[in-house]
Amino acid sequence: MTHKNIIEHYEHGDLLRAITAGISQLGKTPDSVTIDDLAAIDEYHIGGRQASLDLLEQLQWSTAHHILDIGCGLGGTARLVADRYNSRVTGIDLTAEYVETGRALCHWTGNADRIVLYQGSALFMPFEDTAFDGACMLHVGMNIRDKAGLFAEVFRVLRIGAMFGVYDVMRIGDGELRFPVPWAANPEASVVATPGQYREALQEAGFSIIKVRNRHEFAVDFFRQVDRAAAEKEKPPLGPHVLMGPDAPAKARNMIENISAGRLAPVEIIAGKV
Repeated sequence: MTHKNIIEHYEHGDLLRAITAGISQLGKTPDSVTIDDLAAIDEYHIGGRQASLDLLEQLQWSTAHHILDIGCGLGGTARLVADRYNSRVTGIDLTAEYVETGRALCHWTGNADRIVLYQGSALFMPFEDTAFDGACMLHVGMNIRDKAGLFAEVFRVLRIGAMFGVYDVMRIGDGELRFPVPWAANPEASVVATPGQYREALQEAGFSIIKVRNRHEFAVDFFRQVDRAAAEKEKPPLGPHVLMGPDAPAKARNMIENISAGRLAPVEIIAGKV
């Protein structure tokens, strides 16, 4: 899968207008919207805001730290880190529309002074060696085949003692995957790997593995709650469906089926540069 293919998969075409319409339905404007209002679309990964906090709370970041958000998307995790931990955050994402939209959302929510978002590849980041005090990557590796190269690049830009939190969808069992899913329209576009392969690539880059946590049961419970909420009310103004486009129902249904069948699961890995 080329960079062009990845960008085309994620591009919306009119994303900022769609989000503006969504917050209007919530009774908000760009001047009054908060990061909590945006959480439903900002946290484009299994488990949403709770999954973000579960990962971030293990990383011990504070106002003294400059954090890198790899595959930052709309900058939702970056805004959460800036808001909760008062850290300075730099994000990088391949999709220009996401980055441009994310910059606008940072201005709306009043934290543009602490967050800078770049368009670019995580395999060739335009940052100096040892520039960051920590890094996170949420639901990104499923689109990057060269995980050894990815983690070597992350290792390069982190200082000694930095912690790196990964939360990706990984292969945990046998069986043919159903497509499309949120990150790929077909098998050729998906490069999910096992937790063992992630560990190997991280260690090859020089990282020390601190913790690995399979979040399969968390994901199954999350999707049960989503199903219950969907049965009780209409589709919300903001949510992953806005980003996934017209085939959102099929992508969501297949992802849930792949996870429920034990083929895939979101997995956390905490690593350190020692």
